[in-house]
Amino acid sequence: MSAQDLTLKEIQRIVDKWIHEYGVRYFSELTNMACLTEEVGELARVMARKYGDQSFKAGEKENLGEEMADVLFVLVCLANQTGVNLTEEFTKNMQKKTNRDSLRHIANPKLKT
Repeated sequence: MSAQDLTLKEIQRIVDKWIHEYGVRYFSELTNMACLTEEVGELARVMARKYGDQSFKAGEKENLGEEMADVLFVLVCLANQTGVNLTEEFTKNMQKKTNRDSLRHIANPKLKT
């Protein structure tokens, strides 16, 4: 199986297996929430430097994908330990967005540039 073929269900299983093999156990939900916040901050730093007005400091890497993967990993940890099926929740969320916003963005003149 190649990385491009992974499903959310498989990602949740892979993370759970990794946690039990190498991570000993999940951190508490609150600790993982703090870790997620930290990882999102690291992603924001790279975004600000790559797409915003800040510049990279000497030695900093433009590691956008790595930071996104860190966010995904911790989010999956939180989903696993709280019993959230990300496939189901993502599917429901996309349906909600489609029902709510099916015309909203298409009709927004601000997006027609």
